[in-house]
Amino acid sequence: MAARSSSRSSAKDRPSYRCTECGWTTAKWLGRCPECQAWGTVEEFGAPAVRTTAPGRVTSAALPIGQVDGRQATARSTGVDELDRVLGGGLVPGAVALLAGEPGVGKSTLLLDVAAKAATDDHRTLYVTGEESASQVRLRADRIGALSEHLYLAAETDLSAVLGHLDSVKPSLLILDSVQTVASPEIDGAPGGMAQVREVAGALIRASKERGMSTLLVGHVTKDGAIAGPRLLEHLVDVVLHFEGDRHARLRLVRGVKNRYGATDEVGCFELHDEGITGLADPSGLFLTRRAEPVPGTCLTVTLEGRRPLVAEVQALTVDSQIPSPRRTTSGLETSRVSMMLAVLEQRGRITALGKRDIYSATVGGVKLSEPAADLAVALALASAASDTPLPKNLVAIGEVGLAGEVRRVTGVQRRLSEAARLGFTHALVPTDPGRIPDGMRVLEVADIGDALRVLPRRERADRARKDAPEEG
Repeated sequence: MAARSSSRSSAKDRPSYRCTECGWTTAKWLGRCPECQAWGTVEEFGAPAVRTTAPGRVTSAALPIGQVDGRQATARSTGVDELDRVLGGGLVPGAVALLAGEPGVGKSTLLLDVAAKAATDDHRTLYVTGEESASQVRLRADRIGALSEHLYLAAETDLSAVLGHLDSVKPSLLILDSVQTVASPEIDGAPGGMAQVREVAGALIRASKERGMSTLLVGHVTKDGAIAGPRLLEHLVDVVLHFEGDRHARLRLVRGVKNRYGATDEVGCFELHDEGITGLADPSGLFLTRRAEPVPGTCLTVTLEGRRPLVAEVQALTVDSQIPSPRRTTSGLETSRVSMMLAVLEQRGRITALGKRDIYSATVGGVKLSEPAADLAVALALASAASDTPLPKNLVAIGEVGLAGEVRRVTGVQRRLSEAARLGFTHALVPTDPGRIPDGMRVLEVADIGDALRVLPRRERADRARKDAPEEG
């Protein structure tokens, strides 16, 4: 009887809609009454009364913003320079950061290294694992050298137990691996569900703010690369980081997506190896192949990962196709951008040898080039591979190529040229009006793809001109 009466009361409180002309009622609003066919006569009635919240006691008095103590938001270094770069100097007391990435990319290895380096006499670190046993984490710590007497380790999947460890250890840094494996006994549902993730994240965020404790949460990702769980999780935390990298390559990137305490266009570079993971202050060497002589089908460019310039190498290879539909294979490059460069070279650059050949294009070192500034390097690498003639040595190409064949300006040209000059490159192809040129670098401004193709040896241009010339008699 009690359940029946509660259902009746909830149905009674639910708003309904009634036609003012004929009195017909419905549970949802309609623009036209189906009974009398009148327009605009359906109105809401029986809506529940609006409840208001009475003013309560304030926890702290409001102060002029100039009198608020900003020292409480001073960042403390994690001990890993590349992670500090992305965080904006380190972790702020009370801040909650979410690190997401694909399985096996190295999230646990990085955070275990951070946990050991951040642990000091005055700042304890608590590492809570819900996916592995404590002995498994200890074996990894022995392998990467992440041992510290101020680093505490616990294997828990119960939220109340995690909060109990906070009372006993009183850490300055909490690392939870991962938020999808911890569940609250007060909430129905399996670990990783929307209700559980929301409850666990909310409880840890409240504990972090009350204790002034920094928190790093590990998050799973879906097959599309998005963070698993409710979207509310990303709104609740202060910092959202993405851990990226090809598991077959050594390079790993930590990219800031959201940061309430710093910039969101910073990228940290790491190298994953058998002994652990180390930061790369100068990662351009991973993306280059040093050769004594230039090789056909290769071109160098400078890409911007956040605000960091990186010199990368684009490689292309063309061979005669043995099937009616030639292959188009890419690695580290967007297939649509490569296809567009092939069309521009054929139509604007008058290179007709690419249409019926298999074309393979890739980057070196596992770096992914997605920004349009790499278009010119991709086009030159394809043209060099088609003619089997190498580009000049110590040359970098920077610029976006449009469908009309024009070379457009890109952002950060001066920073890109400065990075290329620092690594010893002496020649560059850039769009018009590049700004200040670094000392010792010769820059050739190109307006369209035709101007850029003139850097190829003259023999190739003469052969192409002879091929395109009409036959006599």
